[in-house]
Amino acid sequence: MIAKTMGMILVLSSLLLLSACEQEGPAERAGEKIDNAIESAGDKIEQAGDKIQEKTR
Repeated sequence: MIAKTMGMILVLSSLLLLSACEQEGPAERAGEKIDNAIESAGDKIEQAGDKIQEKTR
């Protein structure tokens, strides 16, 4: 009986923690925007490097 109760408490607390992790806060959204901006800048720098390489061949 105690094992079932403890198991049920464990399952419910795990579900609660997982549902709380899915919610994004403002810091998470800002971090994603920064990541996207850096990735985009990196892609543009890479494209510029490729163009320079093509012109110097």
